[in-house]
Amino acid sequence: MPFSPPRRVLIVVENLPVPLDRRVWLEATSLRDAGYDVSVICPTGRGWDKTFEVIEDVHIYRYPQPPEAHSGAFAYGREYLLSLWHMFRLARKARRERGFDVIHGCNPPDLIFLLGLRYRLAGVRFLFDHHDVCPELFEAKFGKRGLLYKVMLWWERLTFRTADVSMATNESFRRIAIERGGMDPEDVFVIRSAPRVESFTPGPGDVQYRKGAKTVMGYVGVIGQQEGMDLLVQAVAHLTGALNHTDVHFVIIGFGPTLEEVKADVAAHGLEQYFTFTGALFGDDMLAALNAIDIGIAPDPKNEMNDISTMNKVMEYMTLAKPLVQFDLTEGRASAGDASLYAKANDPLDFAEKIAWLIDNPEEGARLGEKGRARVLDRLSWHHSVPELLAAYDRIFAKRRTVQEPVSSQTQDV
Repeated sequence: MPFSPPRRVLIVVENLPVPLDRRVWLEATSLRDAGYDVSVICPTGRGWDKTFEVIEDVHIYRYPQPPEAHSGAFAYGREYLLSLWHMFRLARKARRERGFDVIHGCNPPDLIFLLGLRYRLAGVRFLFDHHDVCPELFEAKFGKRGLLYKVMLWWERLTFRTADVSMATNESFRRIAIERGGMDPEDVFVIRSAPRVESFTPGPGDVQYRKGAKTVMGYVGVIGQQEGMDLLVQAVAHLTGALNHTDVHFVIIGFGPTLEEVKADVAAHGLEQYFTFTGALFGDDMLAALNAIDIGIAPDPKNEMNDISTMNKVMEYMTLAKPLVQFDLTEGRASAGDASLYAKANDPLDFAEKIAWLIDNPEEGARLGEKGRARVLDRLSWHHSVPELLAAYDRIFAKRRTVQEPVSSQTQDV
């Protein structure tokens, strides 16, 4: 039911276009269903190239995607400054055309708080949606700390200090918001990322992805420096070599900055016959590919970032009742519990051994898969996250009522 007056939200995200960013799209459509007026600012890319469109009553403003930085302060500075310029430009446009009472900023980068500060005097509140721990992400990418790491810690602190409410993806992120960010525990809400089980359902899948193999493994997600694809390639070499499991295939769904490097690594190991790289798949196409696999794989290595991050892929495998193999990560266990096999930290040989065990014990694998799906349905699906999302918004609008209502943005452009 619509609110009176309307509750108007502007969601801002930098690293993926919407609706490709699955978490942001779930948030946007859930808020819409709850009666909010929702606008989004995001980059173009991956086929989402219209600078403005309305999808399912969500108004999406897009800016040209800047060159993605992979190394160096200059490259990151260029990417973030260009993105911020466009965010400020489009926020002004959205303010004039639609209005907003809350800016919902999704990191990375931890710089969207600047937009929140810009509109604070107009009575707009800032909600921080904590997707990534940026200091730890920097360390995972470059294997070191230093000046840029300290700068990112500073940006993170300023983001939390600006935020009226913060949303964490798991309990580890919640602790960071409270302990490192200094936020009041009552202002931090855990909204776990998970698929909508109503539409993300098990099924037969597209058998073409199987390439005639007896057992098919699948990966879905970003293909970047910290996703452990090098460890996966080593694991497949051991699986098809020393462990003599050759009637297998690996379907790699996704895109990212190191995709070509991973393909070259696969070729260097002579493993091309065992891999299919689909590129980016969305919606029903992604579901058809994932439903075709037998075992989900999450080779994200143990490091300061991954250990406290909730991996979307893990939730997606579980939702589709796929057994999975992952390295032993704190939040990986929090998500999957006893519905997963856990390899020794960053050990590709043990990772291969765990895959081999599932290949040799398909009935046990099916049991793990059903256990994972039940875990999602009972406590981890997006349906269970929506009440917390709405509670976070009730909190921020309650705070907004404690200050003087701003002059309507429909009559005054600020």
